[in-house]
Amino acid sequence: MKKTYSLLIFFTISVSLQAQVVVNRNQDIDTMVKNVNQDSLKSYISKMVSFGTRNTLSDIKSKTKGIGAARNWVVNKFNQFAKHSDGRLTAYLDTITFKPDGKRIDQPTLLGNAVAILKGTDANDKRVYVVSGHLDSRVTDVMNRSSDAPGANDDGSGVAGVIEAARIMSQYKFPATIIFVAVSGEEQSLLGSGFMAAKAKKENWNVDAMLNNDMIGSNNSSETQIIDNTRLRVFSEGLPGFELDKNAKSIRQFGLENDGKSRQLARYVKEIGERYVDQLEVKLIYRNDRFLRGGDHTPFVENGFTAVRITEMNENFDHQHQDLRTEKGIRYGDLQEFMDFEYLRKNTGVNIAVLANLAKAPSSPTEVKVDVKNLSNSTFLYWKAPLNGTVKGYYVLMRETSSAVWEKKFFTSATELRLPYSKDNYLFAVQSVGNDDNESLPVVPGIGR
Repeated sequence: MKKTYSLLIFFTISVSLQAQVVVNRNQDIDTMVKNVNQDSLKSYISKMVSFGTRNTLSDIKSKTKGIGAARNWVVNKFNQFAKHSDGRLTAYLDTITFKPDGKRIDQPTLLGNAVAILKGTDANDKRVYVVSGHLDSRVTDVMNRSSDAPGANDDGSGVAGVIEAARIMSQYKFPATIIFVAVSGEEQSLLGSGFMAAKAKKENWNVDAMLNNDMIGSNNSSETQIIDNTRLRVFSEGLPGFELDKNAKSIRQFGLENDGKSRQLARYVKEIGERYVDQLEVKLIYRNDRFLRGGDHTPFVENGFTAVRITEMNENFDHQHQDLRTEKGIRYGDLQEFMDFEYLRKNTGVNIAVLANLAKAPSSPTEVKVDVKNLSNSTFLYWKAPLNGTVKGYYVLMRETSSAVWEKKFFTSATELRLPYSKDNYLFAVQSVGNDDNESLPVVPGIGR
């Protein structure tokens, strides 16, 4: 039986509001989310912990210890899933050598990202969706490459979520391409993600969205110890980190400080994640990352891509970047025993739901405009069809300027809509809707004269 999402969507014809309809969960996506398995996630974490340390500077020749053995294991897992994908999934180790930088690289280092590509079924659809976690781990001293650094949560949890997503999603077909990646070098200043983002820009990948998962498996903080596995944070920038000076004037003029593409993706993660994952609230955090800190989505936004960070609600600093030890009755270290695998299951489900909904949906509408030729207390929007996918219609989204999330959706099968709401008082966007009710990312309208 299909379950339904609680957000009411208002169907409109012209300017009159008609019957309310409820968005159903897509059966395939619902099945994918329900197939996330705690035991599978736990087995991935256990294996990653068994490598001792996964520090980026650690051994790359051993078959059982260090970052080299760990990244080869991830590629092998991807290749296992590829056998059941009818040739759609391919995996490889993408490498680059970094020279000593006088900071966090003190020797020539062969860095490798474990990558799996689930090729889209539509040859004309060039959209790419990236989901990542970072494979490397650390203890108190980031240069310590020999001491055990289990990295169960930071970021074994993110990598486990990526591996589980690849296992499940490789059994399905999507028009767009999905890339699953366990990057290295995060603790050495985002080296692996920086390498990948630069490559994506140089090779003109059409990265429509990037989800970075970093620490998604711990349910309590080091200060309060209050258990909370019902909330998940999504960090996103409001102003674009790419070409801000070029766009600042129009952002100020149209009041779009809270409507950058990454902020739109964050709202999408909240809506779709809460639609498919029960007993979980997605909290929007209006920062690119935690205060004065960074993550693997940052090189993507700095290269002009749409990207967000997905992370647990409360960090536990007793279990993060710590040497393994016990002091005054407190056990320090990023150990598997401190994880909540039900919480990790839910957070993995959010990723799968968002990726699947995006990859199944048509691409976003094009040339979206708001008409300003005449002064009016109504708002007239118009647009053109998306470049890829079959659409049954479009949602025009609306919210008050002070609202964090879209408050109403108006459906139309046309490529224009007039609403009895003033553009002075509300913000708008348009998204494509496919035959199975999968929605594209929203597009904020430009000015039409």
